[in-house]
Amino acid sequence: MHIEPFGVEIWMNEWETRCELNLAETCVESLSIAELLELSGKRFEDLTDLLPMKMTYGPITGSERLREAIASLYQQQKPENIMVTHGTIGANALVHKALLSRGDRVVSVVPTYQQHYSIPASIGADVHPLQLQEDNNFQPDLNQLRELAARGTRLIAINNPNNPTGALMNLPMLEEIAEIARQAGAWILCDEVYRGTDQHGSGMTASIADIYERGISTASMSKAFSLAGLRLGWIAGSEELLEAVSIHRDYDTISVGLIDDYFASLALENRAPILARSRAILSKNLSLLEAWINTEPRISWVVPQSGTTALLRYDLPVSSRDLCIDLLRKTGVMFTPGSVMQMEGYLRIGYGNNTEILKEGLSRVSDFLSRYPS
Repeated sequence: MHIEPFGVEIWMNEWETRCELNLAETCVESLSIAELLELSGKRFEDLTDLLPMKMTYGPITGSERLREAIASLYQQQKPENIMVTHGTIGANALVHKALLSRGDRVVSVVPTYQQHYSIPASIGADVHPLQLQEDNNFQPDLNQLRELAARGTRLIAINNPNNPTGALMNLPMLEEIAEIARQAGAWILCDEVYRGTDQHGSGMTASIADIYERGISTASMSKAFSLAGLRLGWIAGSEELLEAVSIHRDYDTISVGLIDDYFASLALENRAPILARSRAILSKNLSLLEAWINTEPRISWVVPQSGTTALLRYDLPVSSRDLCIDLLRKTGVMFTPGSVMQMEGYLRIGYGNNTEILKEGLSRVSDFLSRYPS
């Protein structure tokens, strides 16, 4: 099976261990086990609960405790609507493989995580990109979506909050997208891995799984919950969908780790302080980033409404890849070039990392830009 090389992941693999200041990171600053225990109201002694745990396979679809905790993130989902996976990346891959066959019509927003158009293309699906535009604040054009989502469309793939733009689709827009899908007879896969990081309100945007009867939500512990090291994600959707997914899951997952299941359950049961920490970090860093952009005449952006990333448009006569490599070699600062996300002329920055790293990184970029030839 041929599949396009995964641009973002290749870039990260090439450079993230060679940079000094990583401003390409997309997670909110990761928690240590000690910090997780503190935020959960636990003590180090409570880790003795793990000592009798036998290192065998866990429940195939995830423990009842974990699936109950995940279901509580939604308005309409029950534990039987939840399937635990190896990260959101595993969840997305399973949904695409379970639903799609050669020739199926797929509509995918672009930019988004590359899985959502490259996996369908590798299966032989007929993929139609819905390009997000800066002049529309990177929101999907619903009139264009109606045209693309012809009757018989199998899947509409969206990403909310959006990576890399930080755009956020509100409830009325999601309801309208659901109606477009309903008219087409399509499933909607919404990658919601950044859900919980909204800049306003409760921080937790509506989920497509709660809005649409054929809506599928994927998410994980990695971004908003700062626990990427658990490698634990999930699918929320109808039992019909999960039955189809389970056939494929048997071939590549078996179960997630028992320790991962345990710590994910603990975090989700105590999610309020964890998400409050994440939003505090993001709010502080976003203000810092906005103030920096206001001083840089060669940089512009659409202010993100959620998530941990933003796209920066730059006014320099150089490709995004060459610019990022030059920046890395001269300053040690790492961005992600827009070219690996089909967004040439932009850089992606992650602003959920340590505040001091962000400050120092932006300072070095300013010095770099000030020396760059006109």
